[in-house]
Amino acid sequence: MFWSNFYYEGGFGMYPTTIFGFFLVAAAVIYLLRAERRFANLVLSLGILTMVAGVLGTSIGVINTFHYLQKVPQAKQFMLAALGCAESLNNLVLALLFAGLSMVLVSIGALRSARQA
Repeated sequence: MFWSNFYYEGGFGMYPTTIFGFFLVAAAVIYLLRAERRFANLVLSLGILTMVAGVLGTSIGVINTFHYLQKVPQAKQFMLAALGCAESLNNLVLALLFAGLSMVLVSIGALRSARQA
């Protein structure tokens, strides 16, 4: 099952992505409750930071996959490369989940703010 080993397969890059993602969601909740410009800037910067962490984790995973690919028999190299890249993409998936959830919250906050104005 995809989700059963999600963190393990993603590797170390999942942890900074998770930390920044939690801060991103917290900032989005604050924006939802109090739609002020200063919170929008915080959400934006944390969103960028979360995505950077996800892309960096994915990139490092792909690099490590291809670095160690030469140590396996040639017959299994394609399969191992495909699996390694798929596992590395867990970092990006996690970052996108946090970003998507946060943007839903921010959109609701922006809608509430627009209705009050």
